[in-house]
Amino acid sequence: MTRTRPHRPGTDRRTLLAALGATGVAAGLGTAVGAGGGTANDSPAVPPQARPARAAAAAPSAPAPSTLATAAAPQGTGTYRRLAAGAGWGRVVREDLAAARRTRAERRTVLASCVQLTDLHVVDVQHPLRSEYLRFAGTKGWRPQEALSVAGVVSLIEQVNALDGGPATGAPLDFVMTTGDNTDNNCTAELEWFLTAMSGGRVIPDTGDPAGYEGVQDSGLPVYWHPESGRRDAHKDLGFPRLDGYLEAARRPVRSPGLTVPWYGTVGNHDVLPGGCYANGDDFLTEFAVGDRKLFSLPPDEAAELHRRIREGLDPDGELFKDLLRAHARDMRTVTPDPRRAPYTPADYVRAHLDPRFTGPGPAGHGYGEANLAEDRLYYSFRIADGVLGVSLDTTRRGGHYTGAVGRTQLRWLERTLREHRDDRVLVFSHHTSRTTPGGGAELVALLRRNPQVVAWINGHSHRNEITPHGTFWEVSTASHVDFPQLARTIELTDNGDGTLSLFTTLIESAAPHGVEHGDLSRSGLASLYRELAFNAPGRRTTLAGEPGDRNTELLLPRT
Repeated sequence: MTRTRPHRPGTDRRTLLAALGATGVAAGLGTAVGAGGGTANDSPAVPPQARPARAAAAAPSAPAPSTLATAAAPQGTGTYRRLAAGAGWGRVVREDLAAARRTRAERRTVLASCVQLTDLHVVDVQHPLRSEYLRFAGTKGWRPQEALSVAGVVSLIEQVNALDGGPATGAPLDFVMTTGDNTDNNCTAELEWFLTAMSGGRVIPDTGDPAGYEGVQDSGLPVYWHPESGRRDAHKDLGFPRLDGYLEAARRPVRSPGLTVPWYGTVGNHDVLPGGCYANGDDFLTEFAVGDRKLFSLPPDEAAELHRRIREGLDPDGELFKDLLRAHARDMRTVTPDPRRAPYTPADYVRAHLDPRFTGPGPAGHGYGEANLAEDRLYYSFRIADGVLGVSLDTTRRGGHYTGAVGRTQLRWLERTLREHRDDRVLVFSHHTSRTTPGGGAELVALLRRNPQVVAWINGHSHRNEITPHGTFWEVSTASHVDFPQLARTIELTDNGDGTLSLFTTLIESAAPHGVEHGDLSRSGLASLYRELAFNAPGRRTTLAGEPGDRNTELLLPRT
């Protein structure tokens, strides 16, 4: 029997830029942080809005709703395939770090239970700084499902709310953690949509002209899927359907119930860097983002060269990118300008989380506090439960580039935090993985190994499920919710009462039905279509689900 411990509580661009005012982009979010609207979080306390104590829950008799029961699977043959409920993914017991003992289930005590959401990529598909034209160099740079990101996120939130407890133990959920790339374009409107979806409220996933769509999907360019046109395009040649009313439906208001448990945030490169790779704060890119011009196409050789520069990090400050935009000024199309598309700074990001409108189930600031503003840092620690500490890191590069970095100041802070909490079990969260953090990633792994109270490093960025043992702790990387198979992950930490700990990881899909009628443009139908389009996206990576040992698992480790 599983035992649980108690849970605790018509304007030109320059005019638009001026409209942002001296208070910065955060004014566009209506940010109003009152006195005491956050804590330093360096001396973690139990979140004031955490769940009250509840009776111990028995381990669930049925695995739903999770991929233990079913997972989306393609049906039939052909270049475009529909989805239906397929076989579930069984739980794999991994003994890389400790042996599993037969009596552990009877003696088990739950220490913590949470959900990880990662790489949601809430996206403004009409944003002028988007580089969809990379599509002209191949299949990168644009996804046919992107216009439905808000519907997909809301459906995922509904699935999290439907969980009575952890799929492995039945323990009530302590919290939800997002591990970065919550937004896609470092865009103020996207940040508001994300925060509203997480905390509850009405989202209108539309910018620019309120009367019509102005993105690439009605551009007439055959490299993109044009859902409302009878004209052939590269996607319809692969079997993509014609869906009259699709673009209007994608822009309709969506009401999110918001999460019903406390949630915390971790920052990713797409959150604080324009394009996910260029340094923040450039006047030209800010003006272009809110302006009335957008580039829809690019010669294939130039698109390939731009992709190479991004991949190799050759233009972190965006100077070459700006030269490209200037060179193609006459090739751009006119769109409706919108100040809500302006980039936001790291400080704006924190202020937005502190906005009382987005407190939702709490805690205030969702991990960020006044100290984060005062010290210009996006990392913090927080109390999960008695004996369990959470740490959220900032692995983004302020100077540009999509790969990760952890500077000396943050490493020293982390070392000090771990030293002060030697008697706690520690869950570390970040956006980037050890393999995608060339700046300090090896040092971070070494630091975590020197502190055996760290049981897991939980991250995203790669959009792929992968679980790696590191001698004394597990690294758990989870797939995104924008690319198929569109997953989130529950994490349950238990003390087995036999000298070992278990970390249960279970993947969940959104609440949307696996199959969808193409005439169903309801919110639920759009969320299902979001998954189906992602599966059929040309050039998609087919390895993102990972191997069985990277999906639903029980990860053993010694209780030090």
